[in-house]
Amino acid sequence: MPGARVTSGERVTLRTVESEDVPFLQRSVEPEIRYPLGNPVRNREGYEVTGEDGTDRFLVCLEGSDTDPGQPDDGDVRRIGNVNVTDIDYKRPELGYWLVPEVHGEGYGKEAVSLAVEYAFRQYDTPAVGAEAYDYNDASRGLLESLGFTEEGRRRKFMFVDGEHRDMLQYGLLREEWRERDE
Repeated sequence: MPGARVTSGERVTLRTVESEDVPFLQRSVEPEIRYPLGNPVRNREGYEVTGEDGTDRFLVCLEGSDTDPGQPDDGDVRRIGNVNVTDIDYKRPELGYWLVPEVHGEGYGKEAVSLAVEYAFRQYDTPAVGAEAYDYNDASRGLLESLGFTEEGRRRKFMFVDGEHRDMLQYGLLREEWRERDE
């Protein structure tokens, strides 16, 4: 069952990851969900859920307004994705995210990433957060840009995907840009 509620938006909730969630999170290596960005594939025992590796991991969930904020029943929560805040201990936090294909295009990703950005700026004394997206991933690039992220760089021919080397775009969002967006 998913862990405690960390934060909620209008439609999605970010919850802590528990060991029971690992099989769901391992779906992130499925090509229809996302291409790995260099993260190692791990078995259940090797998947770190505690955050001791400098990563805050959250389940993106859909749930009713009367769902227990602490430890909900498994049937009361629908897992639809994952948001990570990585590199929190030694450089600016980087966001990673994915959603199951069944909910693509419904705005859940934008809301979940927005909640993760707010979390990162609230929890950490960082001047900026970053994220990456492949050059061909128009949906992910559009999501980041809609939240105010600016393209900061390009890693040319960074990863071999579907028979060709693809560029990776680097994005950043400054704390003051995020705050000005809210005003």
